[in-house]
Amino acid sequence: MSAFQGTAGSSDSRRTERGGVPAHPISGLAYKRIVVGYGFWVFLLSDIIMFSAFFASYAVLVGNTAGGPSGHDLFDLRNVALETACLLLSSFTCGIASIGAQRRNGLWFFGAMAVTFILGAAFLSIEVREFAGMVAKGAGPTRSAFLSAFFTLVGCHGLHVTCGLLWLLTMMAQVFAKGYRPDILRRVLCFSLFWHALDIIWVALFTVVYLMGAGQ
Repeated sequence: MSAFQGTAGSSDSRRTERGGVPAHPISGLAYKRIVVGYGFWVFLLSDIIMFSAFFASYAVLVGNTAGGPSGHDLFDLRNVALETACLLLSSFTCGIASIGAQRRNGLWFFGAMAVTFILGAAFLSIEVREFAGMVAKGAGPTRSAFLSAFFTLVGCHGLHVTCGLLWLLTMMAQVFAKGYRPDILRRVLCFSLFWHALDIIWVALFTVVYLMGAGQ
C-alpha cells in the first residue's frame, strides 16, 4: 500500500467517524444499545404519564356515582390484599430471575420466571373474577362515571400485566433457544424494569382506589 493510499484510508476513516456513523462494529453495537435503552425509558415514562392521566380522571370522577354503588359498597379488601400479595411476590421472584440470568443459572432463571408467571396469572384471575362479580351486580362500566373511571384505570393495569406475562414467556423461550447472549440479557433486564414498574403503579392504585374508596 502506498503512502497516499494509507493517508486516504485514514482520512476516510476520520470522515466516517465525524459523520456520526461508527467505523467499527463494536462501536455500532454500543450505539444500538444506547438507542434501545433510551427508547425503552421513553416507553416506560410515557406509560407512567398515561397512568397519571387515568389517576387524575379517577380522582375527579370518583364521587359521580349517579345514585349507584360506590367503592365502599363494591370493594372486597380481602381479595384485593390477596391480589397485592401475588403481585408483590412476583416482583421478588422476577428479581431472582434477573440474578439467575446474569449468573447463567438455568435453575434460578427458569424456576423464578415460572413462579413469576404463576403469581401474575393468579393476580389476573382474581381481578377478572372481581370484574365479573361487579358486572353481575349491575355495576358495570356504563353504570356511572365512577365505574367507568374505575374499570379504565384498573383494567388498563390488568392489560399491562397480561402483556407482561406474554413478554415473560417470550423471554423464557429466547433464553432456552439462544442462551444468555448479551442482547437477550438486555431484554430480560427491560422486562424486569417493566414488571417492577407495574408493581409500583399497583401500590398507588391499591392505596388511591381501594383503600381510600372502601373507607368512603
